[in-house]
Amino acid sequence: MRSIHDLSNEELVDLLADFAKRWLAHDGLWFQAVEAHHGLDEAIRLDEEAWARFTAIEAGRIRRILDLPEQAGLDGLTGALRFRLYALVNEQEAERVDERTVVFRMKRCRVQEARERKGLPPFPCKSVGLVEYAGFARTLDPRIRTEVLTCPPDPHPPEYYCAWRFTLEPGEQA
Repeated sequence: MRSIHDLSNEELVDLLADFAKRWLAHDGLWFQAVEAHHGLDEAIRLDEEAWARFTAIEAGRIRRILDLPEQAGLDGLTGALRFRLYALVNEQEAERVDERTVVFRMKRCRVQEARERKGLPPFPCKSVGLVEYAGFARTLDPRIRTEVLTCPPDPHPPEYYCAWRFTLEPGEQA
């Protein structure tokens, strides 16, 4: 029997994507269980609480892996976003608008696409996303402010599901 140490680089990347899918499936099943027992509002409230803690852990671990400074700036943020768990299973892009602004878009979202395939309405992830993205950015650099441009249940263009603006506070170095 092979071990993880016997896998090729390609097999390891495939395994990482599978791990990300498993994690996302668990997250969704946890949410559905809470929703079934306590309703959507309580499930979202608890999801926000969990994401507030998880996103700081994830950002901190990515910071260490990438050896980012305490004030990683927008370049550090855009680099770190590529190392998030769901970056392997969702299609995303980060556009540098100017020296103090980045717009991040989720072009393909596994969760929203699965709901579309099942004929379900979009998952209303805006409040959770704000907690998640603001916490991630703030962990990497407390000077970065996060603003939602669109996120379900908001309407969105066909090119992406959600968009976020990250701005480095005025008077600070990028």
